[in-house]
This record gives sequence, C-alpha cells and structure tokens, in this order.
Amino acid sequence: MSRPLEGIKVLDLSKVLAGPLCAQYLGDLGAEVIKVEAVGQGDETRGWPPFPAPGLGTVFLSANRNKRSIAINMKSDKGRKLVHELAKAADVAIESFGTGVAERLGIDAASLCALNDRLVHCSISGFGRTGPLRSSPGYDVILQAFSGIMSMTGDDGGGYIRSPISPIDQMTGVHAFSGILASLFAREKSGKGAAIQVSLFDTALGFLGYNLQTFWERGMQPAKCGSSHESLCPYQAFEAADGPIMIGVANDNLWRKFCAVAGLTAIVDDPKFRTNADRVKHRAETLRHVQAVIATKTVEHWNAALNEVGIPCSPINTLAQLLDHPHTKADDLIMRYDHPAAGPLNCVGHPVTFVGEERSAGLPPPTLGQHTDDVLKELGLSAASIAELRREEVVG
Repeated sequence: MSRPLEGIKVLDLSKVLAGPLCAQYLGDLGAEVIKVEAVGQGDETRGWPPFPAPGLGTVFLSANRNKRSIAINMKSDKGRKLVHELAKAADVAIESFGTGVAERLGIDAASLCALNDRLVHCSISGFGRTGPLRSSPGYDVILQAFSGIMSMTGDDGGGYIRSPISPIDQMTGVHAFSGILASLFAREKSGKGAAIQVSLFDTALGFLGYNLQTFWERGMQPAKCGSSHESLCPYQAFEAADGPIMIGVANDNLWRKFCAVAGLTAIVDDPKFRTNADRVKHRAETLRHVQAVIATKTVEHWNAALNEVGIPCSPINTLAQLLDHPHTKADDLIMRYDHPAAGPLNCVGHPVTFVGEERSAGLPPPTLGQHTDDVLKELGLSAASIAELRREEVVG
C-alpha cells in the first residue's frame, strides 16, 4: 500500500527532539525528508551518549529515521543559496532556531515562503516568537519548571522531579506534526502554503488544562501527590507483599468492586468512604485501609484478582519487564532494523496503526552528511561543483 504522504518533500532544519520527531513522523508516513545539519557538528544529539556508533547518540537515533542528511554551512552565502534551492522544491520546512537566528540564516517563514508560496513553514521555539521571553532558551526541563508542572511532581515534602521522558519536547513535535498536516490539507483547497508556530511554552500550558481549571476554582496551589490524583481516591501506587502495584479506583462502582475483592465490605458504605468525594476528603484514612489489605498479598495476586473484575491496575514495571511482556511482544510497534554503521538496532515506530498496512522502520538514521552528494546532484550540481563546495567547507 502507498503511504499517505508519498510525494511530499520535507526540509528538516531542526535539531534536538521536537522538530526532528515531527519530521520523523512525516517520514514514517511516506514523506521524503532531507535533514540539513551543520558541517562538522550536525544535530547536537549526535553527541549525546550512549553511542552504538560514533556520531549516533541514542536520542538522535530515536528521532531521525526515514531521513537523508546533508551537511551545509548555512552561515555562508553559498550555503544559504543551497538551502534556498532545496526550499523551492519542498512542501514543508521545519526550523527550531532561537528567535532571530532563522532570519539571520535566511530560513525564516518570510524568506522561504517568498521563494515558494506553496511551502508550509513550521517554526518551533522554546517560549514562542513574541513576548518578553521570546529570546530565552527553551529546554524541556526548563519549561517543566517555568510552567509549574515541576511544582506538582513528586511526593509531598520531597524534592523536585523532572519527568524523564521529555514530554513537553515530544508533544511539541506532535503539535507541529498536526499543524503541518492541517496546513497541507488546507493547501489542497487554497493552493497556498502557510506559516505556523509551535512552542514548548504553549505545549506546557496545553498540558495544564484541567490543572489550571481546578486552580481557578480553588485558588490555591495543589499539593504534590506523588503517584496519586488530587481528585480521585484510592488512585495511586500501593506496596503489596513483594513490590509496588498501581491501582486506579476511578469511580464509585469500581470502589464497590474493589471492596468486595479486597475484603473491605465493612467500610464500603461508610459515610466517609461511600463516594469518591468522601474518599478524597478522608484521603489519609482511606489509604490506610487500602494499604493495610494490599500489603497482605503479592503483586501477582492483586493484579489477577483486580483485573478479573475490571479494576484498572498494573505492576510498576521496569523497562526490561515492559519489553518482555507478552502484550508488548504481540504488538508491532517495536521494530528491528540494520544500520550500516551501528549494526542491528531496535526502534519505536510511529504509534498510529493504518489497518491493513504493515509497519516498516524505513530508512535508518543517517550519518552526518551521508547524502550530501546525492542531494546536491539532484539539485543539478556537477561532481566538480560539489568538490569545490567541499574545499570551501560550504558542505560536508
């Protein structure tokens, strides 16, 4: 089956995670993606350990499949001219430079869209392109702190905790992806491209939808709640006889089922515990009852008993346990491919299933400048011209 974005050409001028992940998703759907990197250094995540092979840090590998790499010195006039030629033939361009840098390099929306009025230009930033913090560097952990997300993580009285999955970076990439797809769809009707912007700041605010709604209602900072939920109880991790288990009693029907399985029928209709609002109000006492009974049996016992009656629960798995689980093995999202420099590697595919179509890892993440000559030849440059650009260190 043909992939939905076959024929779409993407110029990936971004680096680190949000932009590269967005471009990888476009490539997973069939787009032809050219990743433009700086001569000599390339995307900085190439240098983030561990390394299956030199210049192929694992973060880089996670977000740069289905791309070809061309190394260009965009600070040079000839380098900028090459990027402009690529932009003329592109459908999408993605950049994630600091505010003002794209303009200096001539890869901002105004510059590139003037060369190609069908281009969809996506600009990714930390704090957006307007406002007092528009020039501040934006990293996932900084936005976790600035947005207040970090003020709510961890246990009450404990230190501040960074979410290790870089959720703001990754979701910003997803927002960029959706904006680009919407713009390509709109272009089918208008014939014109578009300029869109996404930022880590806006993504962080978007994550806070129901938290802010609750804050506006209560007018006070929520307490840190560890693995629990401020509006639900019991809804958190508990210690079984041999390890932790997450239990999510999200409504009163589940509470009645839980009490029946756990032998807590004596308190199920107690006015302090009858409804979720009652249990939240008497959280500490509710948790004491639940923890006392959970501690009497193993994780395996509770996982089987609670799942049998439809109560959400799960062991708190390590990554190794996740990968070894039969359900993970039955899914096809984890794929294996051969990299010419790093050998056999695993990857996580695009988490959307097109029914009837088999998933494929596609092209392996490129080495720096791996496709420079091929891309320049496609622009019409001769071997002698390419050699001259190399001598001048315009390309690498």
